[in-house]
Amino acid sequence: MTFRRRLLISLLLWIGTLLVGLYLIVLQFLPLYAEAQNKSAVWLALGLIFLIGLAISAVIGNRIIRLQVEPVENATETAVELVKGNYRARAYESDAQGSLELNKTINVLARNLQEVATVRLMEQERLKTLIENMGSALVMIDRQGTISLVNRAFLEETGLSSEAALGSLYREIDIAPELKSFIETVFMTETRSRNQIEFAEGMKLKNLDVYGAPVIGEHERWLGVVIVFHDITELKKLEQVRKDFVANVSHELRTPVTSIKGFSETLLDGAYQDKDTLLSFLEIIQTESNRLEMLINDLLNLSNMERSTFHIELEPTDMKAIIERAVETVHPKLAEKNISLELDLAPVIVNGDGNRLIQVIVNLLINAATYSVENTTVSLKLYAEGDQAIVKVGDQGIGIEAAEIGRLFERFYRVDRARSRNSGGTGLGLSIVKHIIEAHHGKVEVESEVGVGTTFTVYLPLAEEI
Repeated sequence: MTFRRRLLISLLLWIGTLLVGLYLIVLQFLPLYAEAQNKSAVWLALGLIFLIGLAISAVIGNRIIRLQVEPVENATETAVELVKGNYRARAYESDAQGSLELNKTINVLARNLQEVATVRLMEQERLKTLIENMGSALVMIDRQGTISLVNRAFLEETGLSSEAALGSLYREIDIAPELKSFIETVFMTETRSRNQIEFAEGMKLKNLDVYGAPVIGEHERWLGVVIVFHDITELKKLEQVRKDFVANVSHELRTPVTSIKGFSETLLDGAYQDKDTLLSFLEIIQTESNRLEMLINDLLNLSNMERSTFHIELEPTDMKAIIERAVETVHPKLAEKNISLELDLAPVIVNGDGNRLIQVIVNLLINAATYSVENTTVSLKLYAEGDQAIVKVGDQGIGIEAAEIGRLFERFYRVDRARSRNSGGTGLGLSIVKHIIEAHHGKVEVESEVGVGTTFTVYLPLAEEI
């Protein structure tokens, strides 16, 4: 039975009861009315009775309506609040028959809507956090070509602000033309696409791995496109370093192997019968063998240093004594070019591995001698500053161009290939120096000027005082 029907029946029952009561009262007064001398008093009494009955009807009717209508009005107000998005609103669950089930149902609906809204808000926050913190840059473009969503990585990659990007046409924002062209392709074809693009950013080349796809809504409706890209410049550099390393290793190994093979074949063809030729060829074979051995040893050392398991034994070490021992080792090399060595050594105790540190100083001094002309000076200074020991090795050599300084510590990289190769070097000395210094939790820096010279500065942690 509906609420309206129940209310109508209640009112009809009350009015019917009231009319019956009034009818019975009137019947009681009719004999008195026929006998009464003052009939106006009888009518007054009847009027009062009707007024009293009307008042009682109004009170009882108001009570019935209030009991039946108030829960409905409350339920309506709650429903209006739910429509506005206030899912915390609740209807009053009264004991009125019929409205109780309605209010309970509305409250269940409100609780369900609140749970759905909470879950939706949580999912939105998760999605927002995911988009904002993902490593790849993301931009979403609607059907009109307007940017509707970007993440932090996109703003960092492009250098744009959120205000400049959101709401702008993708054709009008300041991004690389190559990236715009890729977006245009995906936008016009409405198909998935992936590509690697390269473009100049200032003085450097930048590489991006870009992926684009259309955004499809309900009923296969096209809503726009989403573009995701990330910077692979460093990966490209590493790939190029790997290629260069393979090529350089092949070249460096081929030279001594070719020499050894050629001279040995010459000897086997009969040249061994000439004693002078035999001794000369054997000396060359020995020299090339030594060079090959040095190269292989340096490669093994470098490979060992690059492993995650590589570690050194750090202990208080007299750096001045280390340098003096290294100077004794390199002195014949310096004497070949009549290079004088200026030493300015302060007593400094570092936290390091003595054998590895000797290797560092020897490599730096040999490098200085290799790229210095005859009758010049190499300076070597040792002093402490703050909590670090500083070693400076400077030469008056050919110098290094600014563009090449960043590649000095690459394996097999040489500023002057002919000069270093003729000196018997392997091209791995500075790479070994860098790895050893970093293993000591230090760093190495380079300052150079073409035609003036080069200075290597090594920073090492001082030993803790006991």
